[in-house]
Amino acid sequence: MKPFVIERVYDAPRERVWAAWTEAERLKEWFTPKAFTMVRCTMDLRVGGLFHYQLRMPDGQDLWGRWVLREIARPERLVFIVSFSDPKAGISVHPMNPSWPREMHSTVRLAALGEKRTKVSVEWLPLEGSTDVEQKAFDDGRDSLKMGWGGTLDHLSGYLAR
Repeated sequence: MKPFVIERVYDAPRERVWAAWTEAERLKEWFTPKAFTMVRCTMDLRVGGLFHYQLRMPDGQDLWGRWVLREIARPERLVFIVSFSDPKAGISVHPMNPSWPREMHSTVRLAALGEKRTKVSVEWLPLEGSTDVEQKAFDDGRDSLKMGWGGTLDHLSGYLAR
């Protein structure tokens, strides 16, 4: 299966972009799709650690998510397993698409482009062992991923510009 990949270049040094991806107080400022807000989050930045967050959708509903960190290669790469979640950090189904893969393998790469620019690449793929139905939902959802990640990475751009 082909992964979903989205890339952006930011006018910010790699260490600053790394901090934006790895510190809860910074993630809270930008890590949401358009029109969403982050209510709260915690980050335990270690292999096996958890980033757990609560988003509020425009209609007022809450959406929980989590990353379980698999690899931390400062300042160039984060690898984690992404899931929809619940308030107690359990794994949950996608609230609008129950066929969506329950776990996604995610790799975020940060490449320094000189001293003041950074290329960010986000790659998503259903975790090995996903069902055919989940893999089809992932393939069918690529436009939605592009829109959601596009808005999120726009927020990162705004955050880094402040």
